[in-house]
Amino acid sequence: RQGIGEPSVYHAVVVIFLEFFAWGLLTTPMLTVLHQTFPQHTFLMNGLIHGVKGLLSFLSAPLIGALSDVWGRKSFLLLTVFFTCAPIPLMKISPWWYFAVISMSGVFAVTFSVIFAYVADITQEHERSTAYGLVSATFAASLVTSPAIGAYLSQAYGDTLVVVLASGVALLDIGFILLAVPESLPEEMRPVSWGAPISWEQADPFASLRKVGQDSTVLLICITVFLSYLPEAGQYSSFFLYLRQVIGFSSETVAAFIGVVGILSILAQTVVLGILMRSIGNKNTILLGLGFQILQLAWYGFGSQPWMMWAAGAVAAMSSITFPAISAMVSRSTDPDQQGVVQGMITGIRGLCNGLGPALYGFVFYLFHVELNEMAEVETLGKASKPNMANPTDESSIIPGPPFLFGACSVLLSLLVALFIPEHNLALRSGSHKKHSAGAQAHPHSPPAGGSDGKEPLLEDSSV
Repeated sequence: RQGIGEPSVYHAVVVIFLEFFAWGLLTTPMLTVLHQTFPQHTFLMNGLIHGVKGLLSFLSAPLIGALSDVWGRKSFLLLTVFFTCAPIPLMKISPWWYFAVISMSGVFAVTFSVIFAYVADITQEHERSTAYGLVSATFAASLVTSPAIGAYLSQAYGDTLVVVLASGVALLDIGFILLAVPESLPEEMRPVSWGAPISWEQADPFASLRKVGQDSTVLLICITVFLSYLPEAGQYSSFFLYLRQVIGFSSETVAAFIGVVGILSILAQTVVLGILMRSIGNKNTILLGLGFQILQLAWYGFGSQPWMMWAAGAVAAMSSITFPAISAMVSRSTDPDQQGVVQGMITGIRGLCNGLGPALYGFVFYLFHVELNEMAEVETLGKASKPNMANPTDESSIIPGPPFLFGACSVLLSLLVALFIPEHNLALRSGSHKKHSAGAQAHPHSPPAGGSDGKEPLLEDSSV
């Protein structure tokens, strides 16, 4: 067996940490390059770039998952990490090529799917949630630490050093996969290695979405996920740029903001989530998380002062309890042999949001004329804590962040839908669901054990 030792969760943890640490280092330089490359309609272009990447990931994830079930995980870990990190050195070589390659890299930007399939191959079912939690916590830790380090190095030594360092970390990750990561999928577990046919049913990204309406409880959960994750995906794509260029945060302050909110989110998802689930129940925890998300987005939308962003960031940390709570409810509402199918529906909806959300946010910024002035003006006026907008006399002076307000309305609709999710007798519903839909579910689309379990924890990943 190639690699060092037996396959373990720690191999997966190192791969995830290095990949996202490399990208986290680039938080500050990327904001600068984005504005310099697209001085006009910066938010719109940012949304389109991330939107194309998200939609390509959504379309390619089932196919890559199916191929990894046949050809093994290691080769696809190498493929996804290589192409996901390929744009990094281009940031200084050619910014236009950098953003073009970022968009196209969405075809392979599905490392998490392969990593979770890797973990599913080597763990027993009762160990899996703990292993997934370790991988997700590592993802959080990499994003909590790396932006601050990147901002400090950028300030002290320039962006070029940060790009070189990030490229080095990415190469280290690729080398680690090549030399140290053993294959997790035994040869006897593969259908017919390097020759098995892949059906369209396995590779169809919309196949799981078509099953959404088969059970009313699952349908309500999926609508809740779509309406609440759509603004969250858009927020992730543009919020740091918004803080940096519109609110006037410095690079160091943006890095500190990421670190503080990340740490608070980890505490919320561990300590606070456990207390709430025991005290007020699963459904009420979801409703509370959605309420915090509405407050957070409204605060982002109307806030124009830095202290408002910090306060809203603390609320955002509390809103991160929503998706782990939804994941728990999905697990409770379905039978063990249907977990992969139903979790696959949630994952498909989230993948769709990863493409639609950024594009929607960029388009709304464009509609409301929230644009950026020259970089020099941002640097000199940023400390005045004034919104930096091209048209201060129009609607943007009243609503500094229009997309966040649109997002708050979307989450409000999500909250109203979530009110109708039945909390009791879920086990009975899942039993009847299994009887009525057994024929529909038992077809070749149902992914193998590794692939289906690989999709399950992506809900938790997104809430970090």
